[in-house]
Amino acid sequence: MKKITVLGSTGSIGISTLSIVKKNPSLFKVIVLVANKNFSIMLQQCEFFSPDWVVMKNKKSADILRKRLKDKKIKTEVLSGNKAICEIASLKEVDLVISAIVGMAGLLPTLSAINAGKTILLANKESLITCGIIFMKALASNKAKIFPIDSEHNAIFQVLPKFVQENLGTVNLKKNGIKSIILTASGGPFFNFKKKDLSFITPLEACSHPNWSMGRKISIDSATMINKGFEYAEARWLFNASSSEIDIVIHPQSIIHSMVEYIDGSVLAQLAVPDMKVAISYAMSWPNRISSGANFLNFNKLSNLTFFKPDFIQFPCLKLAIDAFSQGQSAMIVLNAVNEVTVSAFLNSKISFNKISEINTDILMSSSFSEPVSIEEVLEIDKKTRIKSQKKISSLIN
Repeated sequence: MKKITVLGSTGSIGISTLSIVKKNPSLFKVIVLVANKNFSIMLQQCEFFSPDWVVMKNKKSADILRKRLKDKKIKTEVLSGNKAICEIASLKEVDLVISAIVGMAGLLPTLSAINAGKTILLANKESLITCGIIFMKALASNKAKIFPIDSEHNAIFQVLPKFVQENLGTVNLKKNGIKSIILTASGGPFFNFKKKDLSFITPLEACSHPNWSMGRKISIDSATMINKGFEYAEARWLFNASSSEIDIVIHPQSIIHSMVEYIDGSVLAQLAVPDMKVAISYAMSWPNRISSGANFLNFNKLSNLTFFKPDFIQFPCLKLAIDAFSQGQSAMIVLNAVNEVTVSAFLNSKISFNKISEINTDILMSSSFSEPVSIEEVLEIDKKTRIKSQKKISSLIN
């Protein structure tokens, strides 16, 4: 039985993970649950899974949860704060750590788990794209393992040779018969829109993805397609891939989750319904497979599978992320930070949808930092960029 920690248990990835545990109670035991402030969902999770520990980032939420657990005579220990989250992420008795905290908030807890030599199921791509060198070195030096649970990267992972699976980020793709990795993208809810129409998009419309049920932040990133640019960066690190070894194609149906092209002309693709439980269950049970609870594909109802080249003019954030990766680590930190700020501003109706890409571009182009060599330097670049981004948005509003 594998003992697990879920960082971000009340979010969509965390909820999907726990549904898999619920379906396979003999294979997994929940030891730790971590969330921000949603104590009502956390209470339900504690009632069902009885974890040893819970950490809420928000102290007030932790206090409320602690009282309600006591009233229900549930003996789960409740802690609060960022420091506690990082400490609990390295808990000795845990086998798997699901890293699903959204944004840069997931960086330090994920690194804490890596430094403890854990097996990481990575959904928090920000922790990899903002400090890839540090991240990959920490994996190697602590003999930790990483399994991707983004649907695209997990799809690639599923069709790679086992030797490459076991040595992610360190092996040469061509020496293992791989010509290229093909990342698929749905195109988001505005794939068929004209660029001039995007200024009038509302947060509700942007969060309404045609295929996937996701959190608000990643839904907006999908709508701008910056998420695919970040996934490109993540794939470069995870699979030790060069720019010539990765391609991106728009696939609106989200049935093929990604592909690997081999040097003999074969292309292996992973197909499934758009459900994150497929990717998560594979990573949790690797190298085996278990029931995920997802629906099965009905090929009789699939009318067509289509593919298109991405339009960088319509979706400038995609090209911005790809270019930022080639510029270096500091550029990726800046872009990730400003994007978190602009997405939040859009969700709070402070800026229009088109302003996300405009501000992201402006802040990235006007920033210049040395390449970071420590986590402290990564966090400092992130902090300064957020301050600069907030000032930019304030100047547009006032």
